[in-house]
Order: sequence, then C-alpha cells, then structure tokens
Amino acid sequence: MSIVFGSDPVHDAVQDALARLAAGQPVDDVERQVVDFKEEAGRRDKSGQVGPGSLNNEAAADKLTGEAICMANTPGGGALIVGVADDGTLIGAATGAEWLRKRVYEKSQRLLTIDVREAHVNGVRVLVLMVPQAVEPIRWNGKINWRVGDACVEVDGATWHAKRMARLNYDWSAEESTVSSDAARPQAISIARDFLLESGDPSAAELAGVPDAAFLRRLNAVTGQGMLTNAGVLTFVGRGSPALDYVHREYAGADSTTRVRRSDRSLLEELSEVFVSLDAHNATRHLQSGLAIGQVRDIPRLAAREAIVNGVAHREWGSADPTTVEHVGRTLRVTSPGGFYGGVDASNIITHPSQSRNRALTQLLADLKVAEREGIGVDRMVREMIRVGHAPPDIREISGPYVRASLIGDNLDEAWISWLALLVPKAEAQDINSLLLLRTLVDQGWIDVARAAPIIQLTVAETRGAISKLANATINGQKVLRLVEGVPESAEPVWKLSSTTVNALAKADRAFGLSRPSPTRAQIARSYAQARGRISTTELGSLVRASGTNVGATLKALEQEGLLEPSSPARRGRGFYYKWVGPE
Repeated sequence: MSIVFGSDPVHDAVQDALARLAAGQPVDDVERQVVDFKEEAGRRDKSGQVGPGSLNNEAAADKLTGEAICMANTPGGGALIVGVADDGTLIGAATGAEWLRKRVYEKSQRLLTIDVREAHVNGVRVLVLMVPQAVEPIRWNGKINWRVGDACVEVDGATWHAKRMARLNYDWSAEESTVSSDAARPQAISIARDFLLESGDPSAAELAGVPDAAFLRRLNAVTGQGMLTNAGVLTFVGRGSPALDYVHREYAGADSTTRVRRSDRSLLEELSEVFVSLDAHNATRHLQSGLAIGQVRDIPRLAAREAIVNGVAHREWGSADPTTVEHVGRTLRVTSPGGFYGGVDASNIITHPSQSRNRALTQLLADLKVAEREGIGVDRMVREMIRVGHAPPDIREISGPYVRASLIGDNLDEAWISWLALLVPKAEAQDINSLLLLRTLVDQGWIDVARAAPIIQLTVAETRGAISKLANATINGQKVLRLVEGVPESAEPVWKLSSTTVNALAKADRAFGLSRPSPTRAQIARSYAQARGRISTTELGSLVRASGTNVGATLKALEQEGLLEPSSPARRGRGFYYKWVGPE
C-alpha cells in the first residue's frame, strides 16, 4: 500500500540524512533502523587510504547485497546511502547505479529488486539504495538477517513470519494524513448526513444533527491533531483523481448514455451521483398484488449498492485506477483494483470473516450507513439476487489483479417470488442458506451435504444444520423437503423437494404463464450417480417421483454410454444398484 495523503517515512528519513550530511551535522541522530550509511567495499588499501573506485565494483556489490537483503527482511524496508564513512565523512561512490541494481538482483537469486539513485552532497556523488520490504524472507549465506537498531542480526523463519503477520494488520486508511479537517467539503458532509437520515436509525439521525467538527470526530475521520485520516480524506475531500467511473449503455456495444467520472469530488459525492445514475437506469417493475415484494428493480437496489460500495471499501487504494461500474442493460459489473485479501476467495466469500485492507474506511462507510455493516454485505448481494429469481452474483479475481462482481438481472421471476411467499416460517424466504439450497434443488433435483457445503460455503456440520432447518419449513401445510428413498443407511442422506412443494411452484408458473426448465431423468441420474458413486432404480424413482420399474431404461442407457455398470451380474435382487464408472 502506497501512502497517498501522507509522506513516505523511508523517503523522509533519506532526505533528512542527506540534509544533515550537506550541513556537516552529526549523523548519529539519523534513524538507523530505516537508513544506514555505507562505504564502497574494496576501495581502502592496507594503510586505510581510499582509492578511486570503479564502475563495476564486485566487492562493493557483494557487500551491499548482504546489507540490502538485511534491510529488505526488516519490516518496512529502508535505504542505504553509499559513499559515507561511519563517522559521516563524505567519501563518494564510484559504482555505476544501474550496474549495481542488476548485480544486487542477480546476487540475491533474483529475489530482490532495489532502486538505486544518484545524489550529490556538496559536490560529492553518493548512491541511495531504496530497499522494499520482502514478501518472503531472503537468505544470505544461508541465514535470515534483519535490522535491530543499526545492526543486522540473525532471526529464525518463524519469528520473521510472526512479525510479518503482525505488520499485515497495518491499516493505511486509519493513518493520519497531511490534510486538515477544515478541508472537508461541505457537499460531502451534507451527503453524509443524508445517508444517515435515510437509514431510519434513530442513533444515526442523532449523529446527523451534530456540528461539522464533532461530526467528523465521532466518525473517527479526524485525529487528535485536527488532521483527517486517509479514510477521511477519501470520504470527505477526494484524492484528486476519480475514485469511480460509472458508464451506462442500453446494450452491449451501444454508445454510453451516462458517464460519471469526477476528479474534483469526494468519494461520498461520487457515490451519491453514481447511485442516482444507477437508479435512473435501473427500471422498477411492479409485481402483482399479494406478493411479499411489492416492486423490484431489474437489479435489486440493495445488491447493486452493496456491489459498488464493496468495490471502493476493499480495493487497493495504492492504484491510481478508479473502481469501474459498467451498467449494460440489466447487468451491473463492478471491477476494483487489487485482488482478494486476507484469505478471502471466490469459494468462501459469502461466509469468510470480514477482512479488509482498509478497515478504517470500511468502518467509516458502515457508520455512515452507506453499506449494511462493516463486512460490506456480500451475503446481502447474494440474498437480494436469489430472492427475485436471479443467479447469485459472480465474484471473482481476474488478471491485474482486480476483483470483479457481476450482477445479472434477467427477466423477473414472479412465480419464484410468489412461491417463496408461501414458505412458513416467512424468515426462510430471507435466509441466504435456504435460498441457495432451494435454488439448487429446483435447478438440479436433489441435494446432499457434500453438494450443498461448497454452495452455501459452510462446514459439513453447519451444512447439515442448514438442510435440517429448511426441512422443517412448510408450504401449504406440508414439509418442503423429503428424503430420497433407497439411500443406504450407512450413507449420507439425500434430499429432494416434496411433491407439495413442486406442485406449488408448478401452479405459480402456470399462473404467470411461465415454462420453467427442469432437469431430465437422465440428467438427474447422471449427476446423482457421478456425485454419489452409485444409483439404484429405487433412488432414481424417488428422485423423479416415478415407480422404480419405470426408470430402468434411463439407467440402462447410461450403462450403454459406458457411465454405469451393474453391481452384480444377476442385475436383480435386494440391494442391486449401478456403480458409476464414468469420469470423476
């Protein structure tokens, strides 16, 4: 993370050291944990006299590589000023800057790339080696060294990694900036108050009414010295370049109808304008009376807002790129700089504990009620999309790295919405786990713990609980789920939708003139056998609500395809089944 609104501590320390050298002041007070002075090795003779040096000084390169590696292993990295004796005497440096940079890279086994700059102090050429912090410990002569004060000391790998992990908790957005709280834009503060009032939360309304200075303090956007935090600068002042780039097109390839890309606004002002533009192009659809949801937009409003706020809250602010919001027809695609963070990935993003590289910014947006909560609700996005019949958001890391969230608002599924309204208790229609399970059951015909766990992103034990909870729900007085018959007692149970539940959805489809695609017998048999390793006529008959004697042809067809084989040559008898022999 680069520091956008403050100073670079290593750069500042180098400038201070060079100024002291130029003024002939003692260098004892220079922060040696960050900056160290070095002579070029190989230039002094036995009498201690300094020779002229050379552009390609291998002795100097070898010595400086070890010192640079030590600095790189130190949290925060640092810098070496080459051409200065330990007592501060300017000796000068003759080694070529670009040659030295390449040799350090080669000698470090291509693990360390430094920046080598020339500087002149009172007419004497010195080299400044800017050393970044290493991502993994770099060994030199078989050891891991780092700086403690002004010395390089050996450290074990476990200690290095522990220190590294502690430093990863560093939150750039919480750091004090060099921007006074007086710079907060009145328009941004006004918008912040509006967000609080619109939330309907009494405590938020109380906060919205306090004076500006107290308002910023209570939001933790200002430090005790009266300076905004970096999160405060982004939110109330802006970074000087666009944080958001919103484009709307009626369809793919069409000219843009709206573009929001402002370089002179705060993040709150940008968000507010993007939300207004989004609402203007996100059509509202009115549902028939009696449904649980009176009206919805093509892309559920809450899901769309969460996607956009998520794209600014968790992004890498060291990048100058804006978070892009592409609104094309009924699809919203939000792309933000920086990859997934803190162990989050596409397979656990719904349930992983909240992790943000910008914790103070994330909390500030949550406190302003711009987003649902500190975690910035990915689960809310998923829930809002599924409850109106859309596919869950597709959230993935792409090359760059960037994180891209795609929300596709297909034709509104009013039959699905009316069907969910029949669920008892009503809370099941709001429960993200139940919604994901029901969507899978409708689309694929069956579910078990192994199939459900990665879908709802819970452990096996938690998934069993989620299925059991849904199994106790009812529609028209009958249980929503039923156990699939014929499953061996030693195996995990398999669940399907009950006949009452299936009939209720079919009735809703007819009422709205819909023809819902459903998996065929062969598709259900294949997916079941492939996942479970076996299938019997009893199991398939239960899955498709038919007699076991009427589904034998389906299994024999899969056998002829080379996907199944009989468990016994007799092909009959108690316990007979087919084994899966197709691809895993």
